[in-house]
Amino acid sequence: MKKSDVVLITILSCGALAVLFAIGAYLYLRRRRRKREDEEDGTSCAIRIDQSSTTDGGREKNMNRLNGILNLKTPLISTKTLGAQLETTSTSSPQAKSPAGSSAGAQASASTAPVPGERTPTAHNKQLQNVKGQDHPPHPSMAFLQNRSISLVDMYIDNSEPSENVGQIHFSLEYDFQNTTLILRIIQGKELPAKDLSGTSDPYVRVTLLPDKKHRLETKIKRRTLNPRWNETFYFEGFPIQKLQSRVLHLHVFDYDRFSRDDSIGEVFLPLCQVDLSEKPSFWKALKPPAKDKCGELLTSLCYHPSNSVLTLTLLKARNLKAKDINGKSDPYVKVWLQFGDKRIEKRKTAIFKCTLNPVFNDSFSFNVPWEKIRECSLDVQVMDFDNIGRNELIGRILLAGKNGSGATETKHWQDMITKPRQTIVQWHRLKPE
Repeated sequence: MKKSDVVLITILSCGALAVLFAIGAYLYLRRRRRKREDEEDGTSCAIRIDQSSTTDGGREKNMNRLNGILNLKTPLISTKTLGAQLETTSTSSPQAKSPAGSSAGAQASASTAPVPGERTPTAHNKQLQNVKGQDHPPHPSMAFLQNRSISLVDMYIDNSEPSENVGQIHFSLEYDFQNTTLILRIIQGKELPAKDLSGTSDPYVRVTLLPDKKHRLETKIKRRTLNPRWNETFYFEGFPIQKLQSRVLHLHVFDYDRFSRDDSIGEVFLPLCQVDLSEKPSFWKALKPPAKDKCGELLTSLCYHPSNSVLTLTLLKARNLKAKDINGKSDPYVKVWLQFGDKRIEKRKTAIFKCTLNPVFNDSFSFNVPWEKIRECSLDVQVMDFDNIGRNELIGRILLAGKNGSGATETKHWQDMITKPRQTIVQWHRLKPE
């Protein structure tokens, strides 16, 4: 064997060893990161219970474990029916209940009974008051007015009406304070749209507690119906009440397809900081359809001070922007025009954010607008993709105006700003294509 061949074999061997070492190091670091994530959420566990299963064997088969080791301190299913449970919650005063339906205050003395018409705060009511920090707190969706930092919860506070009717979903929430368990009951759907050729759908619900998208639960599929009844219960264990204040319940209704991708019917986002869990509330929520234009959404705030005639627009963040570059990303920035009628008066721009579809702008622009002209002006807000070579492309736009806004949400946002001077009004807007 020649000397050059030996050198070549040695070099190739060293290269192979280096590649194997790099792969091993990558896998080791990835495993450690996953382990660290699991340790952070290791106390949280969610279980699905089908109310239609009445036998103990059926209950065990219907449990879906999310993460960690299942360690239940209480029975999983109440022996009461779901309807009886809902009747009980609406007629009785709130008491700490285990998932088995046993009352924590069942042995209370008759001498401590509350006066009729009065409501005695329970232990978990006091716990909620401690979390909120006061007896009569402001609405949680307005918490950002006191603190300008926008959290994950604020991203999903959306009071706009659905752009089209895609049905409703009925669900209820309860919290077991003793075992730090959130109890979600998905009851039924109503007036869902037909997604199959037969004029029906095969709906099911996917459940997640954002920001955790890795772990999710699903109801059973209800075949050939537009008014499904699921009657299923989900237990999210190991969630202290303080932790739930920063979580968002996401219910996404899909139509099951055996031979293709499941179709999205509609979804609901519910920030749990908006819910008084001591009341065991029940909800009918209108489903919001998935975005068809796929331009993305923009979170903005408006504020007008009549005393000094200052109109302030704050561009907070955008999400799910349309990709304009070959790498599947965009380089977004926002361009704002102040307009009176069709005449453009003043232009402002944000900085450019490279290679992202979810930029955080946190940029404010102030304009001098007299009170007598506030109803006549408008703000043309354009989200652009920056290109080094060629013309910058429009990703999507909205027109904020009191009369002829680009949609009902934009017009209402402007009117709310006028009717509530000196207050910051925050609103998500769906970007429109040109």
